[in-house]
Amino acid sequence: MKSLDPRINRIEVPESIEPVKEHECWQTYEVFHQEKRGKQHVHVGSLHAPNSEMALLFAKEQFARRKCCVNIWVVKTADVFATSLEDEDMFETTPEKIYREAGGYKVAEKIAKYKESLKSKV
Repeated sequence: MKSLDPRINRIEVPESIEPVKEHECWQTYEVFHQEKRGKQHVHVGSLHAPNSEMALLFAKEQFARRKCCVNIWVVKTADVFATSLEDEDMFETTPEKIYREAGGYKVAEKIAKYKESLKSKV
């Protein structure tokens, strides 16, 4: 099996690897990377790969080569679950739990009075 791709010709590809058959597709993976330790992972894109090990290799080459990156996750797109748009009401805040939101606290007036008192002392 001789490829026209020079990257493949540089390495010794074992003959036991079966080529992709016609109408056979690789799986789609979602890629998340972390720029610095302690920061959250951010979705940076998608890719196609035959398995998760190759997906990790492709993700490293595609998404971690130019930007700072300390960690990469690859997840099969089929394994990502999301809520449906009809379930949007589950995220609404109920009126009796207003204390959980910062808007429920009336401190803006106290802060303004404190700033005014600092100006008058100067």
